[in-house]
Amino acid sequence: MELSAALNFRRAVAGDIPALVALLADDPLGAGREQVSAAGLGGYEAAFARIDADPNQFLCVVERDGHIAGTLQLTFISGLSRGGARRGQIEAVRVAAGMRGQGVGRAMFDWAIAECRAQGCSLVQLTTDKSRADAHRFYDGLGFVASHVGYKKQL
Repeated sequence: MELSAALNFRRAVAGDIPALVALLADDPLGAGREQVSAAGLGGYEAAFARIDADPNQFLCVVERDGHIAGTLQLTFISGLSRGGARRGQIEAVRVAAGMRGQGVGRAMFDWAIAECRAQGCSLVQLTTDKSRADAHRFYDGLGFVASHVGYKKQL
Protein backbone atom coordinates (compact mmCIF):
# COMPACT_ATOMS: atom_id res chain seq x y z
CA MET A 1 0.00 0.00 0.00
CA GLU A 2 1.26 3.47 -0.87
CA LEU A 3 2.20 5.53 2.20
CA SER A 4 -0.16 8.41 1.42
CA ALA A 5 -3.07 5.93 1.40
CA ALA A 6 -2.06 4.84 4.91
CA LEU A 7 -2.13 8.43 6.20
CA ASN A 8 -5.20 10.27 7.40
CA PHE A 9 -5.15 14.08 7.13
CA ARG A 10 -7.66 15.92 9.28
CA ARG A 11 -8.32 19.22 11.02
CA ALA A 12 -7.03 19.26 14.59
CA VAL A 13 -9.46 19.23 17.51
CA ALA A 14 -8.89 20.60 21.00
CA GLY A 15 -8.17 17.11 22.34
CA ASP A 16 -5.09 16.97 20.07
CA ILE A 17 -3.37 19.91 21.79
CA PRO A 18 -1.16 17.91 24.22
CA ALA A 19 0.08 15.59 21.45
CA LEU A 20 0.72 18.47 19.05
CA VAL A 21 2.63 20.44 21.67
CA ALA A 22 4.69 17.32 22.39
CA LEU A 23 5.53 17.10 18.67
CA LEU A 24 6.55 20.77 18.61
CA ALA A 25 8.77 20.20 21.64
CA ASP A 26 10.42 17.08 20.20
CA ASP A 27 13.25 18.81 18.40
CA PRO A 28 16.28 20.87 19.48
CA LEU A 29 14.60 24.26 18.95
CA GLY A 30 11.19 23.33 20.31
CA ALA A 31 12.62 21.66 23.42
CA GLY A 32 13.67 25.05 24.74
CA ARG A 33 10.55 27.02 23.93
CA GLU A 34 7.51 24.76 24.26
CA GLN A 35 5.67 24.02 27.54
CA VAL A 36 4.59 20.39 27.54
CA SER A 37 3.27 20.19 31.11
CA ALA A 38 -0.49 20.22 31.63
CA ALA A 39 -0.11 23.45 33.61
CA GLY A 40 1.52 25.12 30.60
CA LEU A 41 -1.19 24.29 28.05
CA GLY A 42 -3.42 27.33 28.66
CA GLY A 43 -1.67 29.50 26.09
CA TYR A 44 -1.87 26.71 23.53
CA GLU A 45 -5.59 26.25 24.19
CA ALA A 46 -6.22 29.97 23.62
CA ALA A 47 -4.15 29.89 20.43
CA PHE A 48 -6.01 26.79 19.23
CA ALA A 49 -9.35 28.57 19.74
CA ARG A 50 -8.17 31.47 17.58
CA ILE A 51 -6.81 29.16 14.87
CA ASP A 52 -9.94 27.02 14.87
CA ALA A 53 -12.20 30.07 14.52
CA ASP A 54 -10.28 31.49 11.55
CA PRO A 55 -11.40 30.13 8.15
CA ASN A 56 -7.98 31.02 6.70
CA GLN A 57 -6.21 28.62 9.07
CA PHE A 58 -5.96 24.85 8.92
CA LEU A 59 -4.12 23.12 11.75
CA CYS A 60 -3.55 19.66 10.31
CA VAL A 61 -3.08 16.38 12.15
CA VAL A 62 -1.62 13.49 10.20
CA GLU A 63 -2.43 10.02 11.52
CA ARG A 64 -1.00 6.62 10.66
CA ASP A 65 -2.38 3.44 12.17
CA GLY A 66 -4.31 5.45 14.76
CA HIS A 67 -1.24 7.39 15.96
CA ILE A 68 -0.33 11.01 15.29
CA ALA A 69 2.45 10.91 12.71
CA GLY A 70 2.80 14.64 12.12
CA THR A 71 1.35 18.10 12.07
CA LEU A 72 1.56 21.31 10.11
CA GLN A 73 -0.34 24.57 9.95
CA LEU A 74 -1.60 26.11 6.73
CA THR A 75 -2.47 29.79 6.52
CA PHE A 76 -4.18 31.15 3.42
CA ILE A 77 -3.15 34.75 2.76
CA SER A 78 -4.91 37.13 0.37
CA GLY A 79 -2.91 40.06 -0.93
CA LEU A 80 -2.74 42.70 -3.61
CA SER A 81 0.74 41.82 -4.87
CA ARG A 82 1.20 39.41 -7.75
CA GLY A 83 -2.08 40.52 -9.27
CA GLY A 84 -4.10 39.85 -6.14
CA ALA A 85 -2.76 36.34 -5.77
CA ARG A 86 -3.57 34.19 -2.80
CA ARG A 87 -0.70 32.34 -1.15
CA GLY A 88 -0.39 29.44 1.21
CA GLN A 89 1.94 29.61 4.19
CA ILE A 90 3.15 26.28 5.63
CA GLU A 91 4.43 26.44 9.21
CA ALA A 92 5.07 24.35 12.32
CA VAL A 93 5.88 21.20 10.35
CA ARG A 94 6.74 18.25 12.55
CA VAL A 95 6.94 14.51 11.94
CA ALA A 96 6.88 12.17 14.95
CA ALA A 97 10.35 10.81 15.74
CA GLY A 98 9.36 7.20 15.10
CA MET A 99 7.90 8.08 11.69
CA ARG A 100 10.82 10.10 10.29
CA GLY A 101 12.59 8.83 7.20
CA GLN A 102 9.53 6.94 5.96
CA GLY A 103 8.15 9.51 3.51
CA VAL A 104 5.62 11.03 5.92
CA GLY A 105 7.04 14.54 5.49
CA ARG A 106 6.90 14.33 1.70
CA ALA A 107 3.31 13.06 1.85
CA MET A 108 2.43 15.93 4.21
CA PHE A 109 3.82 18.48 1.75
CA ASP A 110 2.07 16.83 -1.20
CA TRP A 111 -1.19 17.13 0.75
CA ALA A 112 -0.51 20.72 1.85
CA ILE A 113 0.35 21.88 -1.66
CA ALA A 114 -2.81 20.23 -3.03
CA GLU A 115 -4.85 22.02 -0.33
CA CYS A 116 -3.26 25.33 -1.29
CA ARG A 117 -4.15 24.75 -4.94
CA ALA A 118 -7.72 23.87 -3.92
CA GLN A 119 -7.89 27.18 -2.01
CA GLY A 120 -6.86 29.09 -5.15
CA CYS A 121 -3.30 29.81 -4.07
CA SER A 122 -0.76 30.53 -6.78
CA LEU A 123 2.23 30.40 -4.44
CA VAL A 124 3.23 28.28 -1.45
CA GLN A 125 5.79 29.62 1.00
CA LEU A 126 7.37 28.66 4.30
CA THR A 127 9.97 29.86 6.74
CA THR A 128 12.53 27.70 8.47
CA ASP A 129 15.14 28.38 11.09
CA LYS A 130 18.63 28.94 9.68
CA SER A 131 19.99 26.14 11.87
CA ARG A 132 17.79 23.43 10.29
CA ALA A 133 20.19 22.21 7.58
CA ASP A 134 18.36 18.88 7.14
CA ALA A 135 15.06 20.70 6.67
CA HIS A 136 16.66 23.01 4.09
CA ARG A 137 17.81 20.01 2.04
CA PHE A 138 14.32 18.50 2.34
CA TYR A 139 12.61 21.71 1.15
CA ASP A 140 15.12 22.10 -1.70
CA GLY A 141 14.32 18.52 -2.75
CA LEU A 142 10.62 19.39 -2.86
CA GLY A 143 11.31 22.24 -5.28
CA PHE A 144 11.15 25.14 -2.83
CA VAL A 145 13.62 27.94 -3.52
CA ALA A 146 15.30 30.00 -0.79
CA SER A 147 14.43 33.24 -2.61
CA HIS A 148 13.92 35.65 0.28
CA VAL A 149 15.49 36.68 3.56
CA GLY A 150 13.16 36.59 6.56
CA TYR A 151 13.32 38.84 9.60
CA LYS A 152 11.72 38.51 13.01
CA LYS A 153 11.52 40.79 16.02
CA GLN A 154 10.63 39.54 19.48
CA LEU A 155 7.84 41.55 21.13
